[in-house]
Amino acid sequence: MRAVIQRVSAAKVVVGGETVGELGLADGRQGIVALIGVTHDDSRTQANALADKIWRLRIFDGAGDTREVAAADVDAPILVISQFTLYANTAKGRRPSWNAAAPGPVAEPLVEAVVDALRTAGATVATGRFRAHMQVQLVNDGPVTISLEV
Repeated sequence: MRAVIQRVSAAKVVVGGETVGELGLADGRQGIVALIGVTHDDSRTQANALADKIWRLRIFDGAGDTREVAAADVDAPILVISQFTLYANTAKGRRPSWNAAAPGPVAEPLVEAVVDALRTAGATVATGRFRAHMQVQLVNDGPVTISLEV
């Protein structure tokens, strides 16, 4: 599994004019947008490991000092969005190949497993809509953008 995570000060997902997922951030709070990609041989074990990594990665400033803390430490909300394009192969030509991306019936339950694992860990999680054309709006704060792979 792959993820691209961004620390954000605002984020939402819109499908057909309807907001389907949004981080309720106010008063300088930050959250995370996590774009999740799944390949053919990924498993629930990897989904759990990825969720743990996202929840515990130290990318937030601690209160009153410069030490970095995790989303778990500051109760940062997370917006999870399925993103099959993270497995694009652009090695040849100008047209990406999507062969490494898992098909929907494989990917959807594993993205849901990441969401479930985050919620079980105590995270407030919003989501996009699987297989929908989504408009993702976010304000990257820092900017902080990190690629993860488990």
